[in-house]
Amino acid sequence: MKFIYGKQDWMTMSRGQENCYLLTNGLGGFSSATMIGSNSRNDHALLMGCIEAPNHRYNLIHRLEEWLEVAGNALCISSQEYRDSAKNEEGYRYLSSFTFEDYPQWVYDVDGVTVLKEVAMRRDSNLVAVRYEIENRTRSNAVLRVTPHLQFAPKGVQITREKRFYITESSVSSEGICVYFKTDGAVRHFSQRFVEGLYYAYDACDRREPYGTTCVNHTIEKRVGAGEEAQLEILYDMEEIHTDARMVLREAAEYRKTLADACNMQSEVARMLAKSANQFVAWRKSTGGKTMLAGFPFFEDWGRDTMIALAGCCISTGQTETARSILETFAAYCRKGLMPNLFPEGESAPWYNTADAALLFVNAVYLYYEKTKERLFVKKMWGVMKEILQSYKEGTDYGIRMDEDGLILAGQGQDQVTWMDVKVGEILPTPRHGKPVEINAYWYNALCVMERFGELLGERGEYGLLAMQAKESFREKFWNPKKGCLKDVISGTGADEQIRCNQIWAVSMPFTPLNKGQERQVVDTVFEKLYTPCGLRTLEMSDPQFCGTYGGEQIKRDLAYHQGTVWVFPLGAYYLAYLKTREYSGEAIVTVRRQLEVMERAMREGCIGQLPEIYDGRTPGFSRGCFAQAWSVGEILRVYETIEKHEV
Repeated sequence: MKFIYGKQDWMTMSRGQENCYLLTNGLGGFSSATMIGSNSRNDHALLMGCIEAPNHRYNLIHRLEEWLEVAGNALCISSQEYRDSAKNEEGYRYLSSFTFEDYPQWVYDVDGVTVLKEVAMRRDSNLVAVRYEIENRTRSNAVLRVTPHLQFAPKGVQITREKRFYITESSVSSEGICVYFKTDGAVRHFSQRFVEGLYYAYDACDRREPYGTTCVNHTIEKRVGAGEEAQLEILYDMEEIHTDARMVLREAAEYRKTLADACNMQSEVARMLAKSANQFVAWRKSTGGKTMLAGFPFFEDWGRDTMIALAGCCISTGQTETARSILETFAAYCRKGLMPNLFPEGESAPWYNTADAALLFVNAVYLYYEKTKERLFVKKMWGVMKEILQSYKEGTDYGIRMDEDGLILAGQGQDQVTWMDVKVGEILPTPRHGKPVEINAYWYNALCVMERFGELLGERGEYGLLAMQAKESFREKFWNPKKGCLKDVISGTGADEQIRCNQIWAVSMPFTPLNKGQERQVVDTVFEKLYTPCGLRTLEMSDPQFCGTYGGEQIKRDLAYHQGTVWVFPLGAYYLAYLKTREYSGEAIVTVRRQLEVMERAMREGCIGQLPEIYDGRTPGFSRGCFAQAWSVGEILRVYETIEKHEV
């Protein structure tokens, strides 16, 4: 699937900065910039290297400044906003096309000279390759000059004028960090100079630091004679370089083709999403196994996000070895029946403040088994899963325990243990202490999974009896006949009656506690009150607490985060629940396929080929939060897989 953009998409710099590309390296590092080549965020970088996988990221090569000289006339073909708009680089005016399939490509046409630029990253390496093809159709010589802007600073940290950079014939270093470079162009060194006042429009609108500083100390040139063609390659890596840009580009395209083929889906959107899904998979040094990053450019690897995203990003796409590695990593870190919500960094201990990750782990093992039928893997995970269920029954940290009615209590004090986990000082916008609806749907599902696995392994247990009790109590306590849906939480507060998207998982999980009539009513209520083509609202619009816009300073964003903001990932559960309650009929499949058509448009906006974290609640359109989110991609992939499985 190839995304093609033209001049109509960047008639202004602001328009040109609406969309960006993303390349990742499987270590936590990445390359990202807007489609006009500018950095609209401090977190944009040509090379965001990873010192220790996957979260010790350094903004190394922040951007490239590019000038093309033809017949003695120098024109800037790169783009960048500055605090002083008079300094703006407006190369987008010469940009004829931008395309993205496996890596980004830009084509510039300047006074008879065409410049094609391509960028790719190597898998499992902090290597980025840039390749230019210059076709000079004029009767004068032409020169392409590229000046790398350096930062060599931890992701999100600004550099100061005290920072010193040192350059040799093949490397640049600063404060103990060394980056090697390789080029077939002419390198000209000069005394370091700081460039201040880079303006990041997409940080400014979120009240993040809107300005940045870089340092420059060398330029790379390629001269092209009249009527001639030439190539320029520039490669940067944290190790010595023994390859060329053509090889890196070819490897990237071949690798992504294997990902698309492995997913075994026919839809071009699904095949593209399978490629995008792999961008979240990374190596974690501290555990020695695979992990999954929650989202770019902001998030790290979290337990809850991983257990949700893994189903679509790895299992649905045929990346079962990756799924197995991730599950084994989490199994090794199970403590008191809980899975890490945040993995250890350095000497830090894992955080276990999540009530859903462990139950979702049991579900992920089940989905893995359904895909692979690997009984031995189930046996290997059996002890960990038993510990989870036993701990939830008897009680574990964060107030997580089974009540006498067979349902799960979770959360206490200032603890936020569901995915609606925002805390603003001492304010808990969505505390949900008590019996959250999705936690109990996951609990019932886990009990049924363990009953099924017990039969498979010849292990006897009480899981079936506990499931029967939980089902009866769930129907009795959560069903709201007046609204035709489920209560969001059993807490004895007004929050119980709020209509939220969490109830959809009581229909979409493999094993569910409701009868068919109740399931259909839940799906219809969710559609009526919460559905948008971009995702599900987290709260119905008529609720007094509804916030229709996500943006502004941190506190405003946090207070709106789960109070109506549209999230993409629950949309996957909605479609799965809709198909289930319509018994996967041909009519239902046609309906979902028609509604999914807008996904292609969503993948053209924001981060190209990806799906974002969130949208505004009232009028979703422009993506917000992380421009690429793992569970958004994973859950929509599960829908495509289900559709193709049931199509005749």
